[in-house]
Amino acid sequence: MNYAKIKKTDVANGPGIRVSLFVSGCTHHCPGCFNQETWDFRYGQLYTEEVKQEILEALKPDYIRGLSILGGEPMELPNRLEVLELVKAVRETFPDKDIWCYTGYDYERDLLRWVAEGHAEVEELLRRMDVLVDGPFLEARKNLRLPFRGSENQRLIDLPASLRAGKVIERE
Repeated sequence: MNYAKIKKTDVANGPGIRVSLFVSGCTHHCPGCFNQETWDFRYGQLYTEEVKQEILEALKPDYIRGLSILGGEPMELPNRLEVLELVKAVRETFPDKDIWCYTGYDYERDLLRWVAEGHAEVEELLRRMDVLVDGPFLEARKNLRLPFRGSENQRLIDLPASLRAGKVIERE
């Protein structure tokens, strides 16, 4: 997996001050995407164990609320296993910090279907993350007043509550 950028003090992609990882590679190619350079899976730098340690180190301060994973597309098949390993490490090292993931895929139509088809890594990612921002960016539904997302079709899904309830529970 490659990554485009690590922001060590991000306030735009989830509540509080966060560390954000922007992975490379996306097949959605949403018109109006703010991060088109990350569509290329080879863009940026190689994600390595050292990069994972750099992210864990950046998460140490008490003022850092959590990790946000964006892209590109974290849920693309070539990215999933590395994203899962990072999520496991964060959850193990910092159990009180939250983990947000931004995906252009739809939770019910795509992610839950993949789980049903036996993609264990997707199921494990969903169980280990706190919030999923799902759905493609739709330029026609762009709304800059929405917190932590770019278009009105995108949802802030409370993953633990949704998995317990067996239906989507959105955060405000």
